[in-house]
Amino acid sequence: MRLTRVGSKKNPIYRVVVADSRSPRDGRFIEIVGRYNPQTEPSTIDLDEDRVKEWLSKGAQPSNTVSRLLKIANISG
Repeated sequence: MRLTRVGSKKNPIYRVVVADSRSPRDGRFIEIVGRYNPQTEPSTIDLDEDRVKEWLSKGAQPSNTVSRLLKIANISG
């Protein structure tokens, strides 16, 4: 699980996606499980809790940043 950048130049918005570790950052992914917007105050973190827990139970490894977002959203694997 990692972040994929969307949005325009100097306007980053991220999707939380489940992707193969070998695919590029903004490349192919398996499923979108949430959104993260760091520009709002406070930052918007919108995650599909059921899908995140299901992927974590299947062995998906969240990146460091996604782990931090999961901790903020009180979702544990």
